[in-house]
Amino acid sequence: MTMNYTITETSKELTVKQYLLNLGYSQSLIRQLRNTENGITVEGESVYTTRILKPGELLSVFICEEESSKNIVPTPMPLQIQYEDEHILVINKEAGIPIHPSQGNFDHTLANGIAYYFKEKNQAFIYRAINRLDRDTTGLLVLAKNPLSACILSDMVKKREIHRHYLAVVLGELPLSGTIDAPIARVDGSTIERCVDRIKGEEACTHYKRLYYDPVTGHSLAGLCLETGRTHQIRVHLKSIGYPLPGDFLYYPDYRYIRRQALHSFRLEFLHPIKKELLIFEAPLPEDMQFLGITSTEGLWDNDF
Repeated sequence: MTMNYTITETSKELTVKQYLLNLGYSQSLIRQLRNTENGITVEGESVYTTRILKPGELLSVFICEEESSKNIVPTPMPLQIQYEDEHILVINKEAGIPIHPSQGNFDHTLANGIAYYFKEKNQAFIYRAINRLDRDTTGLLVLAKNPLSACILSDMVKKREIHRHYLAVVLGELPLSGTIDAPIARVDGSTIERCVDRIKGEEACTHYKRLYYDPVTGHSLAGLCLETGRTHQIRVHLKSIGYPLPGDFLYYPDYRYIRRQALHSFRLEFLHPIKKELLIFEAPLPEDMQFLGITSTEGLWDNDF
């Protein structure tokens, strides 16, 4: 893939490195390109990154990946692809699928399914998941298809420019709206369990809104927006205020209505890392979370939330 940039008056006197940094290229990616034959050229000639750019010149960057992620076994797997172009891939993940391989689970993860998808297309692919979901959380996540989109999207995550919205079913009649601002830490002696810990915890903030309450089952459908992305943040925060998610094997193992935590990554909103166009994706409420009688969020979800 070649990225071409025509230098304008506003960019004159910048070095190649300064120009690329302004576009979102990382220091490490620029070093990698500098060490690649014809990785960075101006008017077709290889240049150093200290080269001063002039208006009207054509700066070209050649991004090439010839090898796929090592140690990821390609495994055939149904994938719900919401969007794909040469830079990003947006997936609606099913329940029971971890994002990454781990000890004891080397071939039944989303990474394995993605590896197989690109192997079938005869394309090299390095696995780069930008946002992460727990194994039993369903819904939307974005993957970067090349190192440029990866470094730009990763920077967007740090700047909180990728807006994630979730749907959850919780026990009880959730208040109409609120914010949970409570630090989260690992539970002492546990490798996976988290808790609210105001002394040792890391900053965590969750905004919630009750979308629907079902008096028959005694559960609410909640819309949630995150300012931070701590492990198990939604599950821990909602339990901490008395509204746990049913089906959650760690924090509320009530399996009467659902066999996994009732949590779904419903909406992703961000600027395309290269095209800078606003992208909005929504994934419908999964069938196993429809036990409140709600099958669609149309008319419930406030786009301003």
